[in-house]
Parts: sequence; C-alpha cells; structure tokens
Amino acid sequence: MADDATPPVSPIAFPAAEAARFIGVSPSHFYALQKTGRLPLPVRLGRCVRWRRAELTAWLDAGCPALERWTVIRAEGRAAR
Repeated sequence: MADDATPPVSPIAFPAAEAARFIGVSPSHFYALQKTGRLPLPVRLGRCVRWRRAELTAWLDAGCPALERWTVIRAEGRAAR
C-alpha cells in the first residue's frame, strides 16, 4: 500500500513567537524590536498578525535596518522580494 502521508508544509508567514525563533531572538526581544520600529511590518489576516518569511530573510540580509530605512530599501527595490 502506498504511503499517502502529506509532506510537511513550510510556512511562508509566522506568528510573533515563531518569527522571533526564526530570526534567533526571544519573543520579548522581538516585541521590543517591533515596538521601537526596528522590524519589517507584519501582514494582517483578519485578526491574525504574521511576519513573512521572505521579508524577514531579506531584512536580515540587508543588515536588520530600522523600519524607516527598510521601507526606503524596499521601495528602491534593493532588497530581494
């Protein structure tokens, strides 16, 4: 009989706790980064708030700039999408 198990799906967006783990910081530090405008903006799916994996990866690759600078970098198209 064939194995019909579905392979695990890698999420493209994370809730805050998983996003914190993804970038290697504690959840409390993640919230502090968000509060001080040092993280990319999340996406909202109804009442759910998620951070996109690709956005976090590009932000890390760009050296973790503050949100204001990150917005400029993204608008100029210098970060991978």
